[in-house]
Amino acid sequence: MSGLVIAADANIPAVEEVFGSIGEVRRFEGRAVTRDSLRDVDILLVRSVTRVDQSLIDGTSVSFVGTATSGFDHIDRHWLRSAAIHFAHAPGANANSVVEYVLCAVACVDRYLETLLEGGTMGIVGYGNIGTALGSVLTRLGISWKVCDPWLDSQPANAASLDEVLVCDVVSLHPELTRTEPWPSYHLLDAARLDSLGESQLLINASRGEVVDQVALLQRLQSPAAPTCVLDVWEGEPAVSAELLQAVRFGSAHIAGYSTDGKYLGTAMLARAAASALGIDALADRIHLATPSERASVIQPTSGLGVAHCLRSLLTSRYDIADDDKRLRALLQAESGAAAASGFDRLRKQYPVRRELKGNDVRVGGLSLDERRVVEALDCHAID
Repeated sequence: MSGLVIAADANIPAVEEVFGSIGEVRRFEGRAVTRDSLRDVDILLVRSVTRVDQSLIDGTSVSFVGTATSGFDHIDRHWLRSAAIHFAHAPGANANSVVEYVLCAVACVDRYLETLLEGGTMGIVGYGNIGTALGSVLTRLGISWKVCDPWLDSQPANAASLDEVLVCDVVSLHPELTRTEPWPSYHLLDAARLDSLGESQLLINASRGEVVDQVALLQRLQSPAAPTCVLDVWEGEPAVSAELLQAVRFGSAHIAGYSTDGKYLGTAMLARAAASALGIDALADRIHLATPSERASVIQPTSGLGVAHCLRSLLTSRYDIADDDKRLRALLQAESGAAAASGFDRLRKQYPVRRELKGNDVRVGGLSLDERRVVEALDCHAID
């Protein structure tokens, strides 16, 4: 099968390299794609900002839809099945990227990292690919954690109620967005649950903005004894509340999963799924081309300053959440309304190269045994 037309979100890398051998690749802006532009398209590759449903692709030649994201609340999978259109997503492709974002947030806010390492507890809401990966890293780091995921058929050993999770020192949100009873995640953290959070707690949302009632969150953050908050996602994206941004410690433009490694892995996963669904051997042969060209440098952490310092230095050597916070604040100070919303998408499209810490070479000469264990816990390669 050749001569196909592949339409791909501008933020998905290596599509030309991988899919170009089987047809013409056309790029589009995720929020601007229309049905008219897809009339002769065979393969549609999107990210989370594109709503894919009957109104977008009915009457087109699209036979395969892939989203380079773990979540798929933006995809009408029921209609795709009814129309016999193949669908694939990229579960876990950006999981480690989000995990490292969360850990960096913890490391960069006050002494929450020390709190966790000294016997504190982290609460995880949602135990899918990201929540599972986060829990695994926490276990390797020796950090206690609890998880709440009522959407699972089989509960993990350390499952807890939402109320139990919401009293943890750090609470990190990772559920899929759903409005389906009996456990809708839409506005899961409403005014009452937000009021239960205290000033000693850190709340991180790197899932979907609608999981938290944004109006109630702003009121809570402006009230006495408010928790500290880090937001990567916003209700009503690409619009961002400038007032809410001022109330959070760090804010970013929905980029927690935007590591270069995660993006390329997403492309490879979609190519593999499309090759299988459509029987395209030539596409399967090119999956290896979905590989970052930038080589990650060797990391040399400072030795002798303890586990917390070692962990913080490793995490921030690859990513500094403050940089993304500065970019978003600068945008909202300079623009408002539609211009700010457009700028939000521009921050995502022009996002700089960000290599993951996982898999990096780390020089361990001079590190203590406990510091070396941190290197191993983060899945880095220890070299002398």
